[in-house]
Amino acid sequence: MALRILLVNPPVYDFAAYDFWLKPYGLLRVGGMMRGMAELRLFDFLDRCHALVPEDAHRDRDEWGRGRFPAEVAAKPAAFASVRRRYWRFGLPRAAFRDFLTQSGPFDFALIQTGMTYWYQGVIEVLEYLRALSPRTRTVLGGVYATLCPAHARSLGADLVVEGSQLGPLWRLLGLSPKADGPALWEAYPALRTGVLRLTSGCPLRCTYCSVPKMYTGFSVEPLERVLEELDYFVSRGVRDAAFYDDALLYQPAMGIVPFIEAVLARGPRVRLHTPNALHVRFISGELARLMLRAGVTTFYLGLESCSARWQAESGSKVSVEQFRQAVGHLMAAGVPCRNMTAYVVVGHPRGDAHDVEESLELAGRLGIRAMLADFSPIPGTPDGEACRRRVDMDEPLLHNKTAFTLMMLGDSETNRLKRRCREINRQVRGWT
Repeated sequence: MALRILLVNPPVYDFAAYDFWLKPYGLLRVGGMMRGMAELRLFDFLDRCHALVPEDAHRDRDEWGRGRFPAEVAAKPAAFASVRRRYWRFGLPRAAFRDFLTQSGPFDFALIQTGMTYWYQGVIEVLEYLRALSPRTRTVLGGVYATLCPAHARSLGADLVVEGSQLGPLWRLLGLSPKADGPALWEAYPALRTGVLRLTSGCPLRCTYCSVPKMYTGFSVEPLERVLEELDYFVSRGVRDAAFYDDALLYQPAMGIVPFIEAVLARGPRVRLHTPNALHVRFISGELARLMLRAGVTTFYLGLESCSARWQAESGSKVSVEQFRQAVGHLMAAGVPCRNMTAYVVVGHPRGDAHDVEESLELAGRLGIRAMLADFSPIPGTPDGEACRRRVDMDEPLLHNKTAFTLMMLGDSETNRLKRRCREINRQVRGWT
């Protein structure tokens, strides 16, 4: 009898969450490696196409497929007692998972994706339901929280915690020999509107605030054939929008993004492509900008972080203001609409200040593009995260919460002022409505 394996993407407990082309890609990739070896089922609490999501919520999406998750007010943990924000549980209702387990269980194994470290309450909820309704199911945690906070993750009582991309312990537990190059398990979704692609893994840079070096060992390029197979599958399902999940999409372009673009152009662009992970602007040339636009890349999210030369130097010299100006110029010359470019600006970083944030927002505005504030989250194991131990208990993952940490650094009044300023500048930007 084939193994019955359940893949679970938990609900999110947070002050805010939005479906920014969010998919449990790591979990789906692991599922794809087991295709044909086990009976696989997926329960994604964050699936906005699920039949249990109200019809008006199905329609609540923007022109590129993003939208709000179903949400309900949740009890605020004691760690957030001083945070003057409403706390929410995002995702399908608890009864949906209970009914699913009752009707579809039992399972031999449950593989549970973990996202942000401070989202572990959703993992606890999933584990509790599995213990109550499928007690013989062996549970496995993998993903960001499992990798960055392995000791805390093990304290939740799962049978295995997988750290990083080293999946050997998982395959030994399951007794399976995976197929490494298979496409992700997208067929597990009954309905699919948006997808995810990844051309590369890891990042060569070592920014002091970033978790990528903790998640991956080095930088590598994914097999192009598998990426194109996933893209073709999206087209066959009528998917119109797909997001790159790469952390260094434009690095070594001759090995990654350029061959992909050439293959897309040979087929004819059929999907709008998006770049929610900040692009490294130093790699954006005029030719690459033109190629990306021709291939269907529609939105360009650019990693500015801060216009402060001191902050840039101290955080790893990822970008300079001049490089940022040049990249925006290349994109505009290529014909990218102003409203489709967004500069990420970090707010709440311990080495930053409100003046630097406002200057960065105004720089984006002067260049004619939109800005988006990115709340800083102290990540354990990173230089900036470890430096925050004098401010918060880094061993409690809830205190990594980006909303709570930014409010602690700046206070309600200044945080709200900067968000208002960001909205004001965006309203003034040419081409942004």
